[in-house]
Amino acid sequence: METRDKIKERLGGKILVWQENSPRRVWFSIKKEDIVETVRILFREIGCRFSIATGQDTPEGLEILYHFSFDKKGVIFSVRVLIDDKLHPEIDSIAPLFPGAEWIEREMWEMLGIKFKGHPNLKRLLLADDWPEGNYPLRQNHES
Repeated sequence: METRDKIKERLGGKILVWQENSPRRVWFSIKKEDIVETVRILFREIGCRFSIATGQDTPEGLEILYHFSFDKKGVIFSVRVLIDDKLHPEIDSIAPLFPGAEWIEREMWEMLGIKFKGHPNLKRLLLADDWPEGNYPLRQNHES
């Protein structure tokens, strides 16, 4: 069975949008409540490698893209999660599944204000210790 089909079968109705821009680039969206299960399936069952996650402030909310590489076939799967509550942005941490996610979650917490529930060490990584609380440099309303 093709990797794409395995992912679709395992996640089923949790996939909100599926988009293939090329044979080697797949994007799909899920609800934030499904991130841990989705990552567990991609990482542990399918055998994808976590590459990186990126976050950005959009008009709809705070968006996180989790990028996974399926090296056997040279395919990148990007999982999009939208956190629409910008006042209290929260999502479950994927760091308990693999330590490689710890630093990028710390960076997104610090720069965008996203709280990663269950993160083992959510503390400053980039900003000075005296940086103003609640002022997130990558937010559209950031004040310098």
